[in-house]
Formats: sequence, C-alpha cells, structure tokens
Amino acid sequence: MISDEQVVRIRHLFHAEHWKIGTIVTELGLHPDTVHRALDTDRFRSQPRLRDRLTDPYLDFLRQTLQQYPRLRATRLFQMIQARGYTGSVTQLRRVVADLRPPTREAFLRLQTFPGEQAQADWACFSEVTVGRARRRLSAFVLTLSYSRALWLEFFFDQTLENFLLGHVHAFHDWGGAPRSLTTDNLRSVVLERQGDAFHFHPRWLELSAHYHFTTRPCRPARGNEKGRVERTIQYVRHSFFAARPFTTLEDFNRQALAWRDQIAHQRPWPGDDSRTVAEVFAEEKARLLPLPLHPFSCDLVKTVRADKTLCVRFDLNDYSLPPQARNRPLTLVASPTTVRLLDGSTEVATHPRSYDRHELVEDPAHRQALLEQKRKALGSTPSGRLAVMVPESQAFLQAAFEHGESTPRLTVQLLRLLDDYGAQELAAALREALEQQTPRLASVAFILARRHRQQRRRAPLPVNLSRRPDLENLTVSHPSLEAYDELCEDPEEDPEPER
Repeated sequence: MISDEQVVRIRHLFHAEHWKIGTIVTELGLHPDTVHRALDTDRFRSQPRLRDRLTDPYLDFLRQTLQQYPRLRATRLFQMIQARGYTGSVTQLRRVVADLRPPTREAFLRLQTFPGEQAQADWACFSEVTVGRARRRLSAFVLTLSYSRALWLEFFFDQTLENFLLGHVHAFHDWGGAPRSLTTDNLRSVVLERQGDAFHFHPRWLELSAHYHFTTRPCRPARGNEKGRVERTIQYVRHSFFAARPFTTLEDFNRQALAWRDQIAHQRPWPGDDSRTVAEVFAEEKARLLPLPLHPFSCDLVKTVRADKTLCVRFDLNDYSLPPQARNRPLTLVASPTTVRLLDGSTEVATHPRSYDRHELVEDPAHRQALLEQKRKALGSTPSGRLAVMVPESQAFLQAAFEHGESTPRLTVQLLRLLDDYGAQELAAALREALEQQTPRLASVAFILARRHRQQRRRAPLPVNLSRRPDLENLTVSHPSLEAYDELCEDPEEDPEPER
C-alpha cells in the first residue's frame, strides 16, 4: 500500500508532466501494478479473452441435476454427461461441480422443553484400563435433563443392557423422580428393530419403562442433533472431568464423578439465564418429575448355567466355585456389578464377589472342603495329601530327602506318625530346622522333636490320638480282684500254723 501523498505525486507526473508509466516506476521504485492502481488505468489494459470450457454446454444440465440430487457424486455426473457428448476429464468436471453444488449445511431450531418433560441418555467410550490380566473398556453412562441440564454420570466396564438399565435406575433415584420421556439412540438395548417410525423395543427396556412410567423417543438414524444436549454434556465431561484425572478403582472413579457433578457441573450458569445455576433450576424442576415406585427396578443379569466337572461356573472370563451337591444340575446365575449369586430354584447355593479380572478362580474354601470330604483320593485324603495340607513345609523336606536317596513313600508314613504324636506345629518347626541344617532325614527330625520335647519340661503329657481307632474311645478297663493270685501261692501240704 502507498500513501495518499504518493498517489497525488504519481497522478501529477502522469497527467501534468506526461511521464510514462515505466519512467514513474523507475524513478519512484514502485511496482507497475501499484502505479496502475494509483492512476486507475486498468480500463486501458487489454483483458485476456477467456477460453470456452468443455463443461460450458452442460452447465444448465449439471445445475438442474444437482438441485434435484444435491449429494450426487461427480463420478456419476461424469458418466451422465459423457453419454451426452462430453469429452473432457473428470478433474475439470469436479471443479465445476464444486461451484454448482448447493450448500448442504442444515439449520436447526432451538429445542424448547418444559420442566420434567424430557431427558436424553447416551453411552460414551473413554479409554481402556487394565484389571489384573484383563483389558476392560471404560464407558460412561450420561443422562441429562433437557430443561435444567442436571446430569447423572456413572462409569462401567462395558456397555451391556444390564448396565444401561442400572444407570437409569441410579439416576432416577438420585434425582428423586423420573422424566416423562427419554430420548436415546437406536442402540440394541432399546430398539431391536425399526422401520420408519415403527419400533420394536427390547422387552427389558419395556419393563423399565412400565416400572417408572416414562415413554421413549428414539432419534432418527444418523440424527445425533436430536439429542444434542447429552452430546454436549459428554464433551463437557471429557474436558472438565476426565482429562488428566487419576483413579485407583471403579468405585473411586464414580465417587470422584459425583463430587465433580455436585461441586462443578451443577454450579455452572444455567444456559437459559446466566444469573441462575443449574442446581437452582434443578431444584425447581425436581418437583415436576414423575414420582418413583416403592421399589427400584431389578437390573441384575439372569441366565441359566450348569457346573462343569471341576464344580465351577464360567462367567465373564472368570470361574466361580460351587458346592458338590450342585453338580449336574441346572442353576440360575444372577450377576450384579458387585456380586455373583448361584441359585438352585429359589435356594441360594453360592455367592461370590464379582471379579473383572481374566481367568481368575473365585473359590469359596467351604466348597473345596466339602469336596475333600466326599472324594477318597482328593487332596487331603491320601497320606501325602494330608501331610501337604497340614504341614506345607513337608513338600520341601520330601524333595530334599529324595535328592539324598531317601524313599519318599516310606518317609511320608513315618512323618504322619510323628504328626499324630507331636502335632502339626511342632513337626513343621522340626522340618524347618532339619532343612536349615541340611539333614533331610527321619532320624534328624525325630531327634529334633525329642530335644524340643525335653526342653519343654512343664509341658502336659501328649494326648493319645484315637481318630483312626474310634472303637477305642469308649473302652472300659475292669479292675479284677487279686485274692485269687494269693491263693495260688499257698502250699496245700504245709500244716497250718498252730494256735498259740
């Protein structure tokens, strides 16, 4: 750009002094285009003649076709005008179509709702977390009231139907009521089949709707703008809560989410009036929500299972133990986010805390003990098994003795005798000492036990273990008279002592 003074000087030199444009350019050190703009001499310059384009004869046809079919691709238009004599390339056609195609940006009306009328629900994927050996997908269930913008936020490890239902139940009972209608996507947890405006809803979703008395309005396919308030809430959660936030467990993360909701999300200005907060408007809307039923809706997963040969039931990548009497019987598995229950009819046969790990055995020790009592050759019933259960140190001792040439079956029997005489605690201490002294022999163990027994002089006499001879527990020993033995010692031929 040049100043107004330079413009005046250029026009003076050209019109008054009759300098040529080239002379003005040289003397003033300006670009020729700058001098032309100052003199407004573009009208004297010859304009280049534009060549006719190969697409010019087809412009009216292209314009009319795009008005009728705005999303028609340039490759299809290329085929259509080729059949009408077009000889140019598809690249030339693309440039023309880009200018002729009508704008497709859609305008929307602002959604207006009444208090307690509508809520919008959606899932959101956030990341993957490691739970033991398993990789679990961390998902957030978000439910937003369209009027007050009050929200419910809860994180789960999957997007199953049961978690989707549970999120609604938790939200309704946290709000103290339910909205009159819900707007959702066409996800399988809600809509099994759709044809136009006709829906085939999931039976469990219909049960939830009947329990809380609300209606469902699924969005049209690919029309996320129809639930834009929950979509914006999800973006708000991503940037205000989730970003750079550490957590230890899922329960801890959900506690943080509710604290963030109450302290930050519900304290932000209400979009309808900046002078009021979301919490204040929600307090007014809460009175317009539908009242809750007496009991919450049950969202537990219920399925029929059968125990395998190891008396375990596999569920969600993990195995859960059963008592022996449940073998080969159809059972009902009832799973919640925290527990797994197994029912035989209406009788509960097992309950376990739910695990989100992978290939983990969740076992009740009572189930194993019941199996040991039934199986003769189970672990703990054979001599070696009984010794391993009661004295775990015996395994290392037997291995060391085997390496020194001892016979482990004979040594096992002898160690069991010592176990009956001295008890598990004393035998375990003697085995540890023998291993420390590197003398894995029976004589060494017996010597250590005898020495420890002598050192405990005040120790009560060792009780006799009659567990393997129950017939001797009630044995009664009689006390015979010894006078018969005195009569046997007398000599019959000896004269009796004379009287004095």
